[in-house]
Amino acid sequence: MKIEKSLNEDNMNQRLLKIHYAVRGPILERALAIQTDLNEGVLKPFKRVIRANIGDCHALGQRPITFIRQVLALATCPGLRSLKNIPEDVKERVREILGECVSGSVGSYSPAPGLLLIRKHVAQYLTARDGVAANFNNIYLGSGASDLIKSVLTLFVEKVDGKPPGVMIPIPQYPLFSGTLSELGLQQVDYYLDEDEGWVLKYEELERSWRAASEHCSVRAIVVINPGNPTGQVLSRDNIEDIIRFAYKHNLFIVADEVYQENIISKPFHSFKKVMHEMGDPFKKLQLSSFMTCSKGWAAECGLRAGVLELVSLEPRVISALEAARSTQQCASVLGQCVVDCVMRPPTPGSPSFSLFSSERDRLRRALSERAFAAHTAFNSIPGYFCNPIEGAMFAFPRIEIPGKAKQEAAERSLVPDEFYCLRLLEETGVCVVPGSGFGQRPGSYHFRTTILHDKDEFSYMLACIRRFHLNFIEEYS
Repeated sequence: MKIEKSLNEDNMNQRLLKIHYAVRGPILERALAIQTDLNEGVLKPFKRVIRANIGDCHALGQRPITFIRQVLALATCPGLRSLKNIPEDVKERVREILGECVSGSVGSYSPAPGLLLIRKHVAQYLTARDGVAANFNNIYLGSGASDLIKSVLTLFVEKVDGKPPGVMIPIPQYPLFSGTLSELGLQQVDYYLDEDEGWVLKYEELERSWRAASEHCSVRAIVVINPGNPTGQVLSRDNIEDIIRFAYKHNLFIVADEVYQENIISKPFHSFKKVMHEMGDPFKKLQLSSFMTCSKGWAAECGLRAGVLELVSLEPRVISALEAARSTQQCASVLGQCVVDCVMRPPTPGSPSFSLFSSERDRLRRALSERAFAAHTAFNSIPGYFCNPIEGAMFAFPRIEIPGKAKQEAAERSLVPDEFYCLRLLEETGVCVVPGSGFGQRPGSYHFRTTILHDKDEFSYMLACIRRFHLNFIEEYS
């Protein structure tokens, strides 16, 4: 007797079936299968898979910051304080944090928004960064920025004037946003970045997007990713002011994904909060959520899942509802919160840990700058490639020309052209990158995203593989 499953594809949450997260999609699955083949002795035209699909710094060889790991070690095992080679500022930091923990243990729950001491330190950091007072009561610590972004977007799941809610997101975008909108049932409202002018946001494009979407949904918020992911651009102050004026005109909530602010190579970083306040009334009263993370920047502690949210100008009832929803999850990892404290309050000049910390941080920044320049130069030297300067973040997003015959073969295989291109690249070189279609792109244009995080030799090898593959690919399909 056949038993009908109580849960199946037809009666499950249909929104989940619409989620696509290309960063960990079918190309990565194929890369893992190829690596298994290599481990079992299967011959390939290469000796190893190079995973360039995700910005996981430590997985790609970046060494942890010593100060952070010493704080974590002592926080989890306080008995290590007796070791003579542990700097005094590390011991003092751990004493302060454990003093906030119930029973002095990071194994106990913290308050749902996070440890009060650390939220105060975040507020002090933001006040110093922006020159605008930050209130620790508006600070929330989460399990990475992704966790906090979802909590904020959940607030908009409600019809307005009978229309479904919509959220504007940039194209290209990080698929966390498109995936979360799908899961929550929010309408995705695309606005295109201008690649030919360095991925800037054009005011007229924002207006076009809003007008088109407003015919079928109530546009509630605008997401801005600065520095950009996957694009790597850093918005100018003038561009940020345009976005703020647009948000004010249409009464939009600003969702500012600013997680890559510690990865900026050349340009100055302007937070949305700072610019809003410097523009004065009425703009400084706009509602805003801004996000930071310890997964990026010099800390790069992806696996410890630590993020920061600051809310601006939200009404008390909205705040209490958000807090109630987050309380159901108890709290973010307390170890992750320890990392947040280290990032918000790194060693200061003259402290025992400062010399080693500053040398480690400066080395990481130099390496990122060198690889950004190398990637930009290498990609623009390949016929049929175009890559904007990489000003921030940790990715390159080159545009590639794909011959008509290759597009035809891709269609025959039911693949998007850049997905076909990236699969061929993987099969022939072992280099695993993510097709631009996974992030969104203007129709008729093709890209891929690659990290720029590998060590110098591996990075040079990867770029050489891509160049050789592309020249062969063009010759094959010309």
